[in-house]
Amino acid sequence: MAIDRSAHPDPGPAPHRLPDLGALQLLVAVAETGSLGRAAARLRISQPTASERMRTLERRLGLQLLVRATTGSQLTPAGLVVTDWARRLLEQAAALVEGVAALKAQQQGSLKVAASLTLAEQLLPGWLAALREVDPHVHVALRVTNSHQVIQALRNGEADLGFIEGPWTPPDLTAAVVGRDRLVVVAAPGHPWARRTRPVTGEELAATPLLLRESGSGTRETLERALRPWHGPQVPILELGSTAPLRAAALGGSAPAVLSELAVRDDLAAGRLVEAPLDPGLSLTRTLRAVWPTGTRLPDPALHLLRAARAPHPPG
Repeated sequence: MAIDRSAHPDPGPAPHRLPDLGALQLLVAVAETGSLGRAAARLRISQPTASERMRTLERRLGLQLLVRATTGSQLTPAGLVVTDWARRLLEQAAALVEGVAALKAQQQGSLKVAASLTLAEQLLPGWLAALREVDPHVHVALRVTNSHQVIQALRNGEADLGFIEGPWTPPDLTAAVVGRDRLVVVAAPGHPWARRTRPVTGEELAATPLLLRESGSGTRETLERALRPWHGPQVPILELGSTAPLRAAALGGSAPAVLSELAVRDDLAAGRLVEAPLDPGLSLTRTLRAVWPTGTRLPDPALHLLRAARAPHPPG
């Protein structure tokens, strides 16, 4: 029997429908683990469910996000960008959930914290756990952004305490050192820089298109300051506001990336990424700082968090 499709025309894709947050969580997990199977295990769903969820997301967006292979799943260029956007959306969704929980519990103690991405991902969870032991009833509203935006949030009264990773502190803020970090130049094992024995010079690094964090991030500022004598860095191959998609691009072998050693230490230990040797005269170390407006008395929860951040910690 013939079907008259004119009576029921195909509506086609619905480009304005919002993607499912669970699917976006899955996409971010794939970027961070390098495998759909490992991402499914992290989210405690079956691999067939994860595969179907990812196919649905790709159909809904009209984009191919992953290239699937027996060795894992690699993000496409479009997938890298969507992952970066998804991470921001998920952060906002998490903030919504946290805010609703705070309203529901009607907690009295509150602390507004703004932190740069590297600190928020790699160090702040441990500090917050230590804070909970001292003050279990405090509610922490956390804003994750780059170092410039942390400074602006403090100036606007939107945060009580900030954590930055840039190479400088504005004169209107008081700072306390909470740690040290080092930027590393990393590449996939198949990339020519992974097999180098001769150190990469500052001139060479400045002339090479790289995978970089966005302008305004502490990571980018540290690199720009180090490469200032060579008028670098070059226009990056990919520039994003979070570490995970840049790390995924480096794992895919597209170019070397300049990232925090804290963010890639597991990849380096497992051999998934290789650190390129640098000229000893090229310094990519930086100081991690807690900052707050000068002349402002920190509330007790902020003092407790600052004490946790400055406490000596065993190496990770």
